Amino acid sequence: MGVAEPHKTGNETTRGWQDRDHRHYLHPFTDHRGLGRKGARVITAAEGVYIQDSEGNRILDGMAGLWCVNLGYGRRELIDAATRQMQELPYYNSFFQTTHPPAIELAAVLDEISPAQFRHTFFTGSGSEANDTVIKLVRRYWDLSGKTDKQVIIARNNAYHGSTIAASSLGGMDEMHKQTGILLPGIEHIEQPYYFGLGGDLTEDEFGLQQACLLEEKILQLGAENVAAFIGEPVQGAGGVIIPPATYWPEIQRICRQYNILLIADEVITGFGRLGEWFGSTLMGIEPDLMPFAKGVTSGYLPLGGVLVAERIAEVVIARGGEFAHGYTYSGHPVACAVALANIRILRDEAIIERVRDDSGPYFKQRWAGLADHPLVGEARSIGLVGAIELVAAKTSRERFAKDVGVGSLCRDFCFANGLVMRAVGDTMIVSPPLVMAHAHIDELVDKAWLCLDLTAEHLGISK
Repeated sequence: MGVAEPHKTGNETTRGWQDRDHRHYLHPFTDHRGLGRKGARVITAAEGVYIQDSEGNRILDGMAGLWCVNLGYGRRELIDAATRQMQELPYYNSFFQTTHPPAIELAAVLDEISPAQFRHTFFTGSGSEANDTVIKLVRRYWDLSGKTDKQVIIARNNAYHGSTIAASSLGGMDEMHKQTGILLPGIEHIEQPYYFGLGGDLTEDEFGLQQACLLEEKILQLGAENVAAFIGEPVQGAGGVIIPPATYWPEIQRICRQYNILLIADEVITGFGRLGEWFGSTLMGIEPDLMPFAKGVTSGYLPLGGVLVAERIAEVVIARGGEFAHGYTYSGHPVACAVALANIRILRDEAIIERVRDDSGPYFKQRWAGLADHPLVGEARSIGLVGAIELVAAKTSRERFAKDVGVGSLCRDFCFANGLVMRAVGDTMIVSPPLVMAHAHIDELVDKAWLCLDLTAEHLGISK
């Protein structure tokens, strides 16, 4: 990979940016002492499916920013939509019986593209805020329905639903829980449908049913009269791209209906085309009552999230509830809504979601599956335009490397040094590239991934 002259902004060089970054900027999910020694990567520009760092290196963005830059970088239509709205109405709130056209229009468009049960949207600024809103809506709904004991929400181990206190309580990531200390009461967790890590000798279909039945066991343990909802990502994202077996979600749906509990599909990652449908729920054949979303709704160009609310919930909250005492300063921000409208228009006009479903997704699946032939890879799985590879010390037994080897982090660093962003979740390597990837970009992604697997194996002294 060629290296250009170091980027300068005014009198700044990479080292200057890194020094000021270390002195002033607290990053999310970061060991700041380690970052200070190493120095942050400074990203200065982006175009299409590539980012560029302050040293002039051009890097294929295999994570679409953070699961969100679905249309790629530099889309003029999104920039122009933000500019026009900034000039016309840069901000106004939705409190005090007030509204504005961008929020109205976006809510109407979301009604058009979402499953039939959804007609209303509550806007937030992020996926974390969306899941905080979900908790309040769930408990408010059951309270207004005269079932005040239905308070418990069941989630899954290794799930990620955001990093606020409420959203991280929903999530099932132990490290977050240890650091938070105080968690929201009334949230329980069951095991995830992680076939590679937990399936053992079961078939995928058997394992899917087994893991779904854990929900029923938990409901019976707690008492159905106390359980309000179950929440899950159609495909677990930050947990390592956990794709449930085909038997899992239909059984979850059946259990929720049998015991009269709400079903929440967290679409923050899987919404807006990531799996080749507008929403992952459609692909999985489930009918949620609430769908939090964010990320891809604006292709990450501006922060925006929300919750799609099924009519059976909206009717109760609207008709019986009086004031819903909840909201955010930036709920339905006009500029963010204008960008979302332009983003959805492009997804429709350019048939990008259909392309993921019929062309780029299948091509990516075929190319990505080839990584399973590498000596370090125990499994290569994908769905739509999201994928994972499991790094193992022994392919047949699925034996993992010792934790102190840090093989995932090692591979990730080789990726970045060789022009590819690929994320490590423990020893699982994951990608979620922009939806506008052409076949040539997919080839480049997979070829670079193979190279970095080779470099990782070489570093570990493993023959290729």
